[in-house]
Amino acid sequence: MAARDVEFAHVSFTPEGGRSILRDVSFRVAAGSTTALLGRSGSGKTTLLRTVNALVRPTSGKVLVGGRDVAAEDVIALRRGIGYVIQESGLFPHMSVGRNVGMALELAGKPDAARVAAMLDLVGLSGEYAERYPWQLSGGQRQRVGLARALAAEPEVLLMDEPFGALDPLTRAEMQSMLRSLLKRVGKTTLIVTHDLEEALYLADRVVLMHEGAVVADVAVGEVLESRNEAMRAYVAAAHRVVAP
Repeated sequence: MAARDVEFAHVSFTPEGGRSILRDVSFRVAAGSTTALLGRSGSGKTTLLRTVNALVRPTSGKVLVGGRDVAAEDVIALRRGIGYVIQESGLFPHMSVGRNVGMALELAGKPDAARVAAMLDLVGLSGEYAERYPWQLSGGQRQRVGLARALAAEPEVLLMDEPFGALDPLTRAEMQSMLRSLLKRVGKTTLIVTHDLEEALYLADRVVLMHEGAVVADVAVGEVLESRNEAMRAYVAAAHRVVAP
């Protein structure tokens, strides 16, 4: 499937009886581009991400995928067009790697062993991994399988929620390199939630900085380090802090 753009139009979300989590969020992710949602814990990044696949329904405003209001779409059809990768991969432990990767295809009534093999190859795993189980894999390998599963049904949009947050620094760097190359090849419209500035700069085309549920900066990657936006400057300074000897 061709990539489609994602647009947030004045999106707000306040759970019943709770505090406001998203506040008038508006920005667009161009088709085929990668945007990183950056910010400290509790800033609303994951909640905003989940409005795209209707896991969260905005209190007001609209989320548009390819110009179509997510709220008006059939949820099953919507989610089949959106890949979703989470931190702990979310693999089914009782299923083989091959079954995990091919689950979306099975649910759509289109099982395809060749497609499963191709997806494993795409993320750098040989065909022999198809017969293994998640508990037999390293953390990095499980994340590769989770990514292969998210891409198996050829989604138009890819959502990634702190996909490498639980990995050690070396494995995380390897996964970032693999993902950067892969995203250039597949051309998906991608949203990545992270609190890691370096990861955002390495993987994304744009960085959207969130604070207390609102967008406080929306900057092209090449402009982040020199941005005059006060919130972005503060985030960059905190990320690059060096302890004096």
